[in-house]
Amino acid sequence: MPFYHALGNIPHKRHTQHKSPEGKFYYEQLFGTVGFDGMSSLLYHVHRPTQVKEIVGAKDVAPKIAIEKNMRSLRLHGFNVAPVADHLESRKAILVNSDVSILLSAPTAKKVEYFYKNADCDEMIFIHKGSGKLRTFLGTIEFAYGDYLLIPRGMIYTLEFDSADNRHFIVESHHPLYTPKRYRNWFGQLLEHSPYCERDIRRPKDLETHDEMGDFRMLIKKQGMLHEMIYATHPFDVVGWDGYNYPYALSIHDFEPITGRVHQPPPVHQTFEVQLLSAFI
Repeated sequence: MPFYHALGNIPHKRHTQHKSPEGKFYYEQLFGTVGFDGMSSLLYHVHRPTQVKEIVGAKDVAPKIAIEKNMRSLRLHGFNVAPVADHLESRKAILVNSDVSILLSAPTAKKVEYFYKNADCDEMIFIHKGSGKLRTFLGTIEFAYGDYLLIPRGMIYTLEFDSADNRHFIVESHHPLYTPKRYRNWFGQLLEHSPYCERDIRRPKDLETHDEMGDFRMLIKKQGMLHEMIYATHPFDVVGWDGYNYPYALSIHDFEPITGRVHQPPPVHQTFEVQLLSAFI
């Protein structure tokens, strides 16, 4: 998001020593999605975030195309997607191209015993039914019906639900997901004619900091493969962070429609946009 946020314990200056009350060094991590050019946050970990005890294996989760080069009109009964317990296994890709995948999901398990990281895509999860918590290593966001959850690529998270009745519409984008450019001024602030503003955006809170060694199951999606690893430390060990790269929520109920005396063109209903990036040679 194009505005600053901070949680927890951070040093006065960037890239300087940061110690615990016991005198142990915290480990600084620059967390960004477009190299040193895009939005980023600085994280401070209790343990080195690179400690992997075991690589268990990987499986292909790339969507299979049902009809190649299709021109037929199809009606998709999205709410008929079959419920599945695990929130990752419940995801069903229905439309895909080289830029985005659109998925439907109906998870029933209230929680899972692993953590997840999508290294391929930014994710947008729209909550059609259900409520719960998005727990991340940058804090927690509570969600309910009508919420959009924006999760940058590389974010370590898990979902917890209040009940078994959940329905999600998910967009996975290979390019960063932002607020539409025409809603922002040249500083990044949302303009007066934008259908929502910074006041409507719910940022993470209640930062969890776990100082734990052990076996922590991590699933990482990369290049259409789902890799399973065992981390040596709890992935939620961040004592503090600040920056512009973090998950957030926006409720459709806080979106103010742009109206007129006559029919308005479809762009007035736009909520987010995909940022297409030039390749670096």
